[in-house]
Amino acid sequence: MLDTLEISQAATSLNLLHEKTQVLLKLEICGLEDNTVRFRITELETRRPRFEASDVLVGSPRTYRLSVEKQTTEELMLLGRDSLRISVSAHPFRIDVLSGGELVTSVNARGLLLFEHSRTRGNTGKEETASEEKTQDESPEGEEKAHEEEPDLGTDEKENQEEMTEEEEEGTWEESFKSHHDSKPYGPMSVGLDFSLPGFEDVYGIPEHADSFRLRTTSSGDPYRLYNLDVFQYELENPMALYGSVPYLVAHSPERTLGLFWLNPTETWIDIASNTAGKTVFGKMLDFVRSANEGPQMDVRWMSESGIVDAFLLLGPLPTDVFRQYAALAGTQALPPLFALAYHQSRWNYNDEDDVLAVDAGFDKHNLPMDVIWLDIEHTDGKRYFTWDSNKFPNPADMQNHIAGKRRKMVTIVDPHLKVDSSYSVYNEAYSRGYLVKNKGGGDYEGWCWPGSAAYLDFLNPEVRDWYASKFAYDSYLGSTDILFTWNDMNEPSVFNGPEVTLHKDALHHGGWEHRDVHNLYGFYQQWGTVGGQLRRSGGNERPFVLARAFFAGSQRFGAVWTGDNLGEWSHLKASISMVLSLNLCGLSFSGADIGGFFKNPSTELLVRWYQAGAYQPLFRAHAHIDTARREPWIFGSDTTALVRTALRERYALLPYWYTVFYWAYRSGMPVMRALWIEFPKEEQTFMIEDEYMIGNALLVHPVTEAASRGVNVYLPGAHEVWYDVHTQKKYSGGQEIYYPVKLSTIPVFQRGGTIIPRKDRPRRSSACMSADPYTLYIALDDQKSAEGELYMDDEHSFNFEKQNEYQLRHFLFKGGTLKASVSSHIPPGKYSSTEWLERIVIVGIAQPMMSVLLKQPGSQDAPLAYEYTPELSSLIVRRPGVRLTAEWTIVIR
Repeated sequence: MLDTLEISQAATSLNLLHEKTQVLLKLEICGLEDNTVRFRITELETRRPRFEASDVLVGSPRTYRLSVEKQTTEELMLLGRDSLRISVSAHPFRIDVLSGGELVTSVNARGLLLFEHSRTRGNTGKEETASEEKTQDESPEGEEKAHEEEPDLGTDEKENQEEMTEEEEEGTWEESFKSHHDSKPYGPMSVGLDFSLPGFEDVYGIPEHADSFRLRTTSSGDPYRLYNLDVFQYELENPMALYGSVPYLVAHSPERTLGLFWLNPTETWIDIASNTAGKTVFGKMLDFVRSANEGPQMDVRWMSESGIVDAFLLLGPLPTDVFRQYAALAGTQALPPLFALAYHQSRWNYNDEDDVLAVDAGFDKHNLPMDVIWLDIEHTDGKRYFTWDSNKFPNPADMQNHIAGKRRKMVTIVDPHLKVDSSYSVYNEAYSRGYLVKNKGGGDYEGWCWPGSAAYLDFLNPEVRDWYASKFAYDSYLGSTDILFTWNDMNEPSVFNGPEVTLHKDALHHGGWEHRDVHNLYGFYQQWGTVGGQLRRSGGNERPFVLARAFFAGSQRFGAVWTGDNLGEWSHLKASISMVLSLNLCGLSFSGADIGGFFKNPSTELLVRWYQAGAYQPLFRAHAHIDTARREPWIFGSDTTALVRTALRERYALLPYWYTVFYWAYRSGMPVMRALWIEFPKEEQTFMIEDEYMIGNALLVHPVTEAASRGVNVYLPGAHEVWYDVHTQKKYSGGQEIYYPVKLSTIPVFQRGGTIIPRKDRPRRSSACMSADPYTLYIALDDQKSAEGELYMDDEHSFNFEKQNEYQLRHFLFKGGTLKASVSSHIPPGKYSSTEWLERIVIVGIAQPMMSVLLKQPGSQDAPLAYEYTPELSSLIVRRPGVRLTAEWTIVIR
């Protein structure tokens, strides 16, 4: 209905009419700043509002007014910024998005728009049963024909098509799952839409799935499912739902990167199919499309149980653009305190205070760095969260003070369910205030979880989140101290006796919303409330650390996530790489997998390999099931302890680099752990690689994930790049695959030529003990004998970097034999002051012998520096420059 067109600053809107049911829908097309388009479809009239997940967005996206280039009764052409054109066709309904003269996305090209309108039982009208299922299985030619004859909107169905009412369709108004019943009081309210992506063969994202990083087509199997669930010993290579959901997909080709964000927190299915692009270009589009030749195309269909159609198209065109565009919508990764990037030791459970102190002492005895000890559910009084078992943990504050004396931290688990117990004050208060999720009849919902009979806090209610935050106060959470942080587990939420081990869909939340409307946001809201508690207890000064198992888009703003209850098997070690890559791609940079696997007992070899891999993943935590054998590193003998010690020390030495990369994740949305194609977007050989990855832009890591491996094939990207083995300093040319021999003691890691990495190489017991230690700069020269890098510095724990501009971003440039340190121009200068100094410089790829190394500082005489040159490695070590990292200085090599 193009005659209903209205244009404003906020949106271009028009009505859609379902000709069979005469139901009116409202389409809004919004031009957003930074090359992004938003599509919203809602009902004009409804008997019940539909949930919109506005809390996921960091604010209202900034819109601009689209203009009309052409309008007829059948077509509307809109103009936007950055060479954006949007064509809306009326019969059949379809939207085509063009950028720079190229068709980049077609919306509803396959005619699969679905919007089950609001209705009352017994008054369904004639419902269209268009051949959505049929068109998925046909050839492109068949699809086009079916599209022309049987679209979902805009034309009548074939006269001989069988008509069915919802009353005749099983599951329309009520449904059973095993012994569970879903009442569906509002009837069917599902929505769906298809997007065709011409020119793309490779798509990624939509975590969480224990599957390949590059998404598979689903034509011959089940669609990918997003529905947060507590899954026991999950299967690999499976599109089944897991603990978290991010309905965000990234398509990449050598020419463009594109993002597609489907903002809907209900149960969602995603079908992915490969197609041929030229088959879907309308004849009337040829005037606008630069090239309509047949080529690859990916078709993506989204289907959600309820809510609205709210989709964002992120037009890139570069990977860095897409990360920035997504961050503008869902936010960036919260900058963690430094200790959170170090090593975490956990298991279900450390038995008592003596056990905790023994583990702490064991790390010191064996010279193993460690920052955080975790306590699982057994530390509580009968699974009552915010309490302690008085027999096992009679003096929790004293225990924490002992750990704090080692400059370490602790974490306790706080799950979202509350034991139904009149003597439990937290439950009593939540019950009396009406803060619990309700059942369909309006009474408090009760399920079964760790405490037995349990109620579930309604975190959708802002008042509940605020109250929940107050429970973390020191005078409320008795026995807690400022070194105690939080782990939100079981927050899908897990209900042992519920359908699919979760809440019933017809349970009720604040505002009258059914659980089906908000399910995938439950963990998001709990983590939000927990972060609020840590912020409140410090007066908003200290950065929180909260790990959550369930998550949604935007959860990165609150903390860390992990891949859940994995297995101590080689296949799960390998899968962890793909899973964490997918999480990083979709904004959740602070993520990792349980070292050694949660279930089962890994072999010594597997445990060592997992420590090596985990040391090069963003979250570095060992965790294990209560029924597994103890696996502290020293239990397996001195040889294994030494191998784990090496992995741990590599992690700690690189903490300055990790912290800098995390700062840029916070600042710009760039992932910490990156697929190779993010750094090498035009190199097609990288598009399917998922057994190696980059940390930031400087380190390439290829973990060993096969038993008894004697070598691995490593692809070094970039035809004009050079790479250096960080262990041997051996130089390799890029654009080739090499065979890399390995022993149990080695993990292939390469530094990219042209980069500078800051390290702290003095081994300490914890990251806090390193705070005053000197730095070493590792400079890897490219073929032009130059390199550059950055170091981010602040107090590593507070919000002073935001509130008081107390930070420094240092820039290092090596060019023409000169190393210069200065303030980075990439961000406004900060005012953080530090006495930390430069102990050593290591330069690799420097081919000629040295005659002198001079230090130049403003107001001081040139000072010669001691150095050592190794010709066979083309390596130069400059010893004790002694300059402060925050000062201006230059080192000249002649």
